[in-house]
Amino acid sequence: MKRALSTVAALALLAGSAWAATDDDLRKRANETFKPIPSMVPAVQGNPVTREKADLGRMLFFDPRLSASGILSCNSCHNLAMGGDDNLETSIGHGWQKGPRNSPTVLNSVFNAAQFWDGRAQDLRTQAKGPIQAGVEMAATPEMVLGVLKSIPEYQQRFKTAFPGEADAVTFDNVAKAIEAFEATLITPASRFDQFLEGNVNALNAQEKEGLRLFMDTGCSGCHNGVNLGGQDYFPFGVVERPGSDILPPGDKGRFAVTKTASDEYVFRAVPLRNVALTAPYFHTGKVWDLEQAVAIMGTSQLGKELSRDEVNAITAFLHTLSGEQPRVEMPLLPASTAQTPRPEPLVKNSMEKGAAVERATPVR
Repeated sequence: MKRALSTVAALALLAGSAWAATDDDLRKRANETFKPIPSMVPAVQGNPVTREKADLGRMLFFDPRLSASGILSCNSCHNLAMGGDDNLETSIGHGWQKGPRNSPTVLNSVFNAAQFWDGRAQDLRTQAKGPIQAGVEMAATPEMVLGVLKSIPEYQQRFKTAFPGEADAVTFDNVAKAIEAFEATLITPASRFDQFLEGNVNALNAQEKEGLRLFMDTGCSGCHNGVNLGGQDYFPFGVVERPGSDILPPGDKGRFAVTKTASDEYVFRAVPLRNVALTAPYFHTGKVWDLEQAVAIMGTSQLGKELSRDEVNAITAFLHTLSGEQPRVEMPLLPASTAQTPRPEPLVKNSMEKGAAVERATPVR
């Protein structure tokens, strides 16, 4: 009897060791393809991140006076309480105009090789200037923005502190640099997937581990890899089979608008998958609201594989483990306008109806 019990115990121990070894092998494989998000704010090339600069950038990020209407701010489309985007198909901008592309999350965007769906901005400071000036978004001009900031003594002092030694610190370039410094702090470390990468194999359950295996084995990680699980390179949407025109409209040719190269038609930056469970709807058109459906579409369009229901569920379960600790951002108390502060543009009467019909040909995301 004792020998039988010993045999059972030995088999159980052996099975447990095999399971642990399998989990450890999976973790080692994953570490060859992915990297955890660091807990410290990363360095930004050409723009050292200081507390003073990031604090100023936080104020500018939330200040609607940087828009022509005085209504919209960076946070309008990149809502930090909603995963860093607005959870809309496409964002609503100046005069209730509807933009042509889904708003990407600002969270962890500092890890991307380039910004926007077509990668036309090489860094966050370049990206920050775009929406402020885009007619379909904030519809301001650099002159208007500087007129607002220079009319407010507290802003003048904060720019001098954030950019010491500059004769005129209140510049449009410094507006962008301050916003970039703040956005560099918007990282989400310590997701359960990061904990798994760092050695805690119990941070994922069996289904999530199976989803990770499938994510690597089926080829998803060929585009979605690195620290941000994407955001590093460009790929055609529809490598094997193009989605329907609702998901891939023929009028938006993606990176082709930037490079004018025929091979870049319908090519987009591989979307970063960090916090993807928080950022529905999906794809550049925002037409897919269900993460499982998005996974299935990527299987057929990019991999040429009809994923089973169990496979879709497992990969989706894995994607949920990519949600990290959300940044704790204190709402800034913005300085009051003065008599010299430019007044916002009055919105056109019935601008909601007029704006709803506006369709911009030039992509802005």
